[in-house]
Amino acid sequence: MSDSLDNLIQAIRTFADDRNWEQFHSPKNLAMALIVEAGELVEHFQWLRQEQSRNLLPETKEEVAMELADILIYLCRLGDQLDIDLLAAAEKKLRINNKKYPAERAIDSAEKYTAWKDKL
Repeated sequence: MSDSLDNLIQAIRTFADDRNWEQFHSPKNLAMALIVEAGELVEHFQWLRQEQSRNLLPETKEEVAMELADILIYLCRLGDQLDIDLLAAAEKKLRINNKKYPAERAIDSAEKYTAWKDKL
């Protein structure tokens, strides 16, 4: 992992340890909290048109930033609890997605690969 992600994970671990929250941070609870925060993020975009979602008001953008931070914190804590290197997992997933969605086939398409993978 990068130093900055390692530092963030350590800071999150220290924050939780200082409050004796380890007892509450089971993978199940962290996954549930992650979904709650993702739901709070979605609320900011509900009913917006595409262009509006790209041009948030400054106060809304700050609220979105705080929801993204909550999501990142829970994601890092969950990865830490399960001893998963998030950067290595993301790099692996990008390699998998690169095979599923070759640029020459997926360009300008929002279709899922299962809609066309057998047609190659």
